[in-house]
Amino acid sequence: MATITPTKAPRGAATAPATPGWLRWVDDHRKWLFAAPAMIFVAALLVFPLAWTGYLSLTDAEGSVRAESEFVGLGNYFDVLTDFERFWPAVGRTATFTVVALLFEVVLGMAIALLLWRPFKGQKWVRVAILMPLVATPVAVGMMWRLIFDPNIGLANQVLGWVGIGPQPWLAGQYTALPTTIFIDVWQWTPMVVLILLAGLTSLSEEPQEAARIDGASNWQRFRHVTLPLLMPTLTVAILLRGIDALKTFDILYATKGRGGGSFHEVETLNVYAYGLSFDYNEYGVSSTVLILFFLIIIGAMWALTARRKEAKR
Repeated sequence: MATITPTKAPRGAATAPATPGWLRWVDDHRKWLFAAPAMIFVAALLVFPLAWTGYLSLTDAEGSVRAESEFVGLGNYFDVLTDFERFWPAVGRTATFTVVALLFEVVLGMAIALLLWRPFKGQKWVRVAILMPLVATPVAVGMMWRLIFDPNIGLANQVLGWVGIGPQPWLAGQYTALPTTIFIDVWQWTPMVVLILLAGLTSLSEEPQEAARIDGASNWQRFRHVTLPLLMPTLTVAILLRGIDALKTFDILYATKGRGGGSFHEVETLNVYAYGLSFDYNEYGVSSTVLILFFLIIIGAMWALTARRKEAKR
């Protein structure tokens, strides 16, 4: 049997030059290098305001951010965390607004998305009508509903009068203002949840649904044991995005109730409270402290929702 022996390259033959080490490093990390300029720019936009706000929270700055101020350390944090008249009630309203609005938006969004999932006549126009609230700005929406819920000339009380129900204070009432603003938020932002869930539903495979239908599963059983588990990652994304956005709501509240969240601070969330401290009373040190604490609350909420999303993926 003939054996094949490797032949050596003739002398003088050209060989490929070795790639320098730094070029190999650049090739291995090219995706990070291309994204680095944008990441540095965004980081600078986030780090500087956050660092400046953190510095102000450690001072007694008031009147003007350029005025002389003294370093007070954690004194502002102690004062804010022991403020049971404004700060902690604002925390409670923020949590109530976020949780209740998010609950209604997710439930209604899921129901509407399921109705729009299957084709029917006029489906395109129904989708356009449902998404219309997203077109308007939150301030315009707040002013519109402020007129509708006006206790004297508002359309809402006129409609109630047609069915024999007396006028309601709506936004003017101490105990009805927060539920009314929650309703306004639900009216505007439920379509966003519908849009996300509908995109998730249309991407689901039909085979599991057909298999469950052949096995005799009812509509509720198919939704509970087939559709919902498959849709859970998309549902978690919707909860994450809308939950953080609801936590930061300011424009609707300020447009409907003005400074202080009303005469009795009935809709004063942390955003409205911090805004009032900064622009109504010029207490920049205390307002920066409230914002830093609010930032920590948002980070904690993001962490909790992200952890829930990871569990849903498993």
